[in-house]
Amino acid sequence: MREGRHERKGHHGHMEHREGRGHGHEDKKTRFHSAQTFRRGRAIAFLEKLNIRRSTLVQQLDQPEYESIKQVISGELKATDAIIQEFIHTFELIEALPENVDRSEEDDTKHENQ
Repeated sequence: MREGRHERKGHHGHMEHREGRGHGHEDKKTRFHSAQTFRRGRAIAFLEKLNIRRSTLVQQLDQPEYESIKQVISGELKATDAIIQEFIHTFELIEALPENVDRSEEDDTKHENQ
């Protein structure tokens, strides 16, 4: 450094900028809630994709052209149901999409009896 210049360096050698960074508790709570809501939205969107995949498998089980691989599709359907249930439980999405639990149980009994 040159003589007479005493600048304070922060993390990674960058100049510290404390102004406008929002170090208050309200900002942290708001950012946490916002991030949590964002992640929850992404989790629900992924759950919707899983449900679309599940409904596609259910449709394929009912189509005669897939008769030769019906056992494979049935296995994929059971695996997808297990993933959906685990995902709902892990991310506590039970209240977000309650119809998924009932519908998956109904479809399982319908296809197990065939």
